Amino acid sequence: MSTDPYVVPDASEAPRQAQNLAPGVSVPAARAWSLHRPGDDVAIAQPRGALFGDPGPNVGYALALVHRARSRFALAPHEHFDDAAAVVGEIAMRRAASYGRAPVAADVECALLVLGYQGGCAPDFAEWRARQVLDAHHDYPRRRAVVEGVPLDELRLAPQALAARVEQVRAALREALAVALR
Repeated sequence: MSTDPYVVPDASEAPRQAQNLAPGVSVPAARAWSLHRPGDDVAIAQPRGALFGDPGPNVGYALALVHRARSRFALAPHEHFDDAAAVVGEIAMRRAASYGRAPVAADVECALLVLGYQGGCAPDFAEWRARQVLDAHHDYPRRRAVVEGVPLDELRLAPQALAARVEQVRAALREALAVALR
């Protein structure tokens, strides 16, 4: 990022390059950093609410993982990959953020499992899912409703443990969306 030419740089902010220092000169220790900018107020917590999502480190990487798994998606007729990818990606982001880490392949696997995109789910669930994620790629409130409808306690399970409880998770998702998308 360029620097405004009218801002005089502080000597302590100059780059420290030990290889360019004269013999016998040492690099001074870095100064402690403290919150002093208006946006750094720690008293203001992360906002929570229906459409705020789940912040986490590098959550956008989940979309790259979803696109790598594209060949494994079992889409219902008239279901679009972009809509499915948006919902699966956000569920993976939510799972990763709940652990305070960036998304990994297991997060995408859990999201695929919950929504039945790995195949083998009941045809009525696949039909219901196709209606629920229709246009989710462009409809943020709908996408958030689907993501928030998945119980976080079950979503945090390992993929093998989640597979054993997937029918209960899908039933909870259906109930949550019946209320949220009236």
